[in-house]
Amino acid sequence: MDHLLVEAQDGWVRLVLNRPEAKNALNTALLGGLAAVLDRLAADAGCRAVLLCGAEGNFAAGADIDEIEHKTAAEGAADPRKAHWAAIRAFPKPLVAAVDGFALGGGLELALMADLLLAGPTARMGLPETNLGLIPGAGGGQRLMARIGPARAARMVLTGEIIDAPTAFGWGLASHLAEGPAAEEGAALAAKLAARAPLALAAAKRALVEGAEGALALATERDGFEALLDSADKAEGIRAFREKRRPVYRGR
Repeated sequence: MDHLLVEAQDGWVRLVLNRPEAKNALNTALLGGLAAVLDRLAADAGCRAVLLCGAEGNFAAGADIDEIEHKTAAEGAADPRKAHWAAIRAFPKPLVAAVDGFALGGGLELALMADLLLAGPTARMGLPETNLGLIPGAGGGQRLMARIGPARAARMVLTGEIIDAPTAFGWGLASHLAEGPAAEEGAALAAKLAARAPLALAAAKRALVEGAEGALALATERDGFEALLDSADKAEGIRAFREKRRPVYRGR
């Protein structure tokens, strides 16, 4: 199965995360494929905007726990995913995330890298990494704070709370609240963006990203994630998740 579907439209491209058996969880291969396609589309004059959505009712339910479970801090420091995330964030054209179903952990971190985020009625968003003895590893906590403020970001990151679409829109996490499936309404928005002045949109995006992220502690957040990979609490958190029980953390 092709884990990333690339569907060219008139002036824009739809990218579909396609691991429905895993609720489109972002394994390294999928993330790398997404980064490579966006790098190619950045140089394609026929593509003026990109819509990113997930297959079969979910955006992305997080990172792939199978890849994280035994990953060490040293492996985290050399992780190719860091370069993939950087490439996705560097995409210079308008990127729209259409969120239906789950956008959790790495899935929400990906959606937060989009310029516009549409939340459909079924959307459920959160950064529940602390439930596993970890923290967001791709800058999600920092970008969430930039969007919704320190108090609400702390509420979501520290408690692992998952919020619905109206809450996400009301808090400013989502730019649009879709009446129906976000993937369908996102197509109209991507087409609208594709008809606008591409140089102006690229310049506007560059300024907005720099303004929003210039003072964020992105490196500090990543360092914290990598250090926690070696903790006994991380091992217990993932073990408890698999065993469907409440974890017992010991601060080690």
